[in-house]
Amino acid sequence: MHFLFIGAPEVFIILLIVVMVFGADKIPEIARGLGKGMRQVKDATNDIKQEINNSSKEFGVNTDIAKDINNEIKGVKENIDDLTGPIKRNM
Repeated sequence: MHFLFIGAPEVFIILLIVVMVFGADKIPEIARGLGKGMRQVKDATNDIKQEINNSSKEFGVNTDIAKDINNEIKGVKENIDDLTGPIKRNM
């Protein structure tokens, strides 16, 4: 298990330190608080996205630019694949 270049032994040591510092009875409260905080951030982000989409529709702004860019990138990738053909690097 690797998460942000942290292996299992490092995670175990971090959890051990957290238990020693805060105590086993406080960990559920801390986790609950972190969960509520993450939920508030997610809700705020969704509200901002919704407000931007509503404003762009109201003022007639084209929001399909990202789709157009992705389609162009796919086209370029396909062209590069056609040019390279059978010449591919084997690793």
